[in-house]
Amino acid sequence: MADAETDLLARIRVHGAVPRHIAIIMDGNGRWARERHMPRPFGHRSGMKAVRAVVEGCLAAGVEWLSLFAFSQENWQRPETEVSALMSLLEEFIAREADDLHQQGVRVRVHGDLDRLSGPAAAAVERVMRITDSGTRLGLNLFISYGGRAELVRAARMLAEDVQAGRLTPDAITEDAFRARLYTADCPDPDLLIRTSGEQRLSNFLLWQVAYAELYISSVLWPDFGRAALYEAISDFQRRDRRFGRVST
Repeated sequence: MADAETDLLARIRVHGAVPRHIAIIMDGNGRWARERHMPRPFGHRSGMKAVRAVVEGCLAAGVEWLSLFAFSQENWQRPETEVSALMSLLEEFIAREADDLHQQGVRVRVHGDLDRLSGPAAAAVERVMRITDSGTRLGLNLFISYGGRAELVRAARMLAEDVQAGRLTPDAITEDAFRARLYTADCPDPDLLIRTSGEQRLSNFLLWQVAYAELYISSVLWPDFGRAALYEAISDFQRRDRRFGRVST
């Protein structure tokens, strides 16, 4: 770890609690590649290194949950060659990192419309979840073929089916009941939402879960987002006054 990263990590440990759950919209791979006169898949491949760096950074900082927006439902509309390259990278990432993630105590869960994945990609997803199932140090949520609105519709449909089947009454539909049918039912809502590349929008990511998340916009393109950038975001979070609608005392 570089000296600057070590200093930032020490500062974080002194200044207060780290966010339990960090969510990241990983953006900027295409621009990163374009600036280097390379094809977009080159940027996506380079972004894999940032994933590893952020996972290791979260482990070092004591973050409990990390959610990464890897591939949206809208991304299926991209050129077939790019989609194919992204699926291949998913398979490669899992083949390369699954055993190491397991050894580091990372439990991987993959969320989204996984029925749209190719056979090899779906098999890779099943493998990494099985291999890392016993991890207790960090929960890693990978969102693939995911859309926030689709997740909300899915949860509403599940509630409707329970009411129709007599397992639930309409009066029993509460926020907790709704939350229990989201992909992230087993983890706390994100405390901190990071978006890289300077864009300032949610892009249909975790629309319910980020209701009270602190937002941090980084100008760094995703392939260049490493531990230092992560620790800067956490340090900024520690300076925030989180009131949740209340008045500070």
